[in-house]
Order: sequence, then structure tokens, then C-alpha cells
Amino acid sequence: MTKKASLTESILQKGGFKRKFSFYELYRSLVYAPRAMRKLIGNKKRELLAPPFIERLQLAVTEVNGCAACSYQHTQMALKQGMSNDEINSFLSGSTDFTKPEEAKAILFAQYFADSRGFPKKFTYDSIVAEYGKKEACIILSAVQIMIAGNIYGIPFSAFLSRIYGKPYKGSSIYYELGMLISGILFIPFAFIHGGLRALLGLPNERYDKSTAE
Repeated sequence: MTKKASLTESILQKGGFKRKFSFYELYRSLVYAPRAMRKLIGNKKRELLAPPFIERLQLAVTEVNGCAACSYQHTQMALKQGMSNDEINSFLSGSTDFTKPEEAKAILFAQYFADSRGFPKKFTYDSIVAEYGKKEACIILSAVQIMIAGNIYGIPFSAFLSRIYGKPYKGSSIYYELGMLISGILFIPFAFIHGGLRALLGLPNERYDKSTAE
């Protein structure tokens, strides 16, 4: 992907799904999004984690989920932050060539978080707390929560745009694409209220797989 490539060109190059999500997964991701976004806004003021680190985490999530629209948008953001095309393409291909040793554990967590569809084992997050500290780990979690929410919405958007240009995604349908896009808009107020109630009740802005299987 190059700096001059347009959003449409990037989406048409993708050509199909890497992963699809359900309406429930879309709603669930939106419940956690407001508090996660506040954490990222707070990090911009204090900068416990550098913006390029946040961007690399989000690129790692996008690589796993295969969202063409998100890949394009975050490529532009990464370029503005000074990342090279080689570095960006490395993260978007799942390579570890440009992974910094001090960020490796967080990048692996981001990939695992995406691979578990936003429903990871708790011990994986505990290891991030132990490695980076509680406040930093919360920002890492927030970054990947925001990114997976964007991916879940961006994937059907990418499929719909590709359909408009005569290249429908295999295994997709106009009903799925429009259903997800319209539902995402309708879900927002209910999901945000749901998330706000969770905050008022003191419930954590996270959810883990509590099964014993690893």
C-alpha cells in the first residue's frame, strides 16, 4: 500500500474477507468503545505510551482482522507519524521485522486479542499488566478495543464499497453489509448507554474468556 493509493483502490485490492463478525460482536465492541476512547484521549495528554506505539498496536489488530478500510486509514496516520512504508507493510503482513523488543509483548497481545475476536484469556492481559504496569496496560487494551470496533464496522463497509465497484466479496451479501452498517448506527446510543451503566456500577471495561482451555 502506498501513500498515494486511494481508499477505493486499497479496498478493491483486498478483494475478499479475511474475517467476518456478527451483529452481537459489533454491539459488544461498541459497549466498550467510549471508555476505551477516553483512555486514549487521556494518553494523548500524558503520553504514557507514544502515539507510534499505539499505531503499531492498531496495525497489528487490523492485520489479523483484514479490514481494508482500516488498513488504509491507519496507513495514512502511520505515515504522518513518520513510519516508513516498509515498516507499515511489515505490520500489515504480520511480520516481526520492525517490532521493537520493548513492544513485542504488547504487539503479540494485540494480535492475540484480535485472533480471539476481542474475547481473550485473562492471563494474557495479566501478563501485559506485569510487563508494562497497570495504567499502561489499560491504554494498550483500550487501543486494541477501539481498533477491533473499527474493524468490525469497517469490514462490511469495505465489502459494500467493493460491491459498488463491481467486485463483491465472496461469501458476503448486500443484506449482511447494509445490515451491519445500519445496525452500527442504530446500536450506538444503546451501546453507549449500556457502557455508561457498566461504568456507574463499577464494572470493568473488559471481558475475558473464563474457560479453562488454553
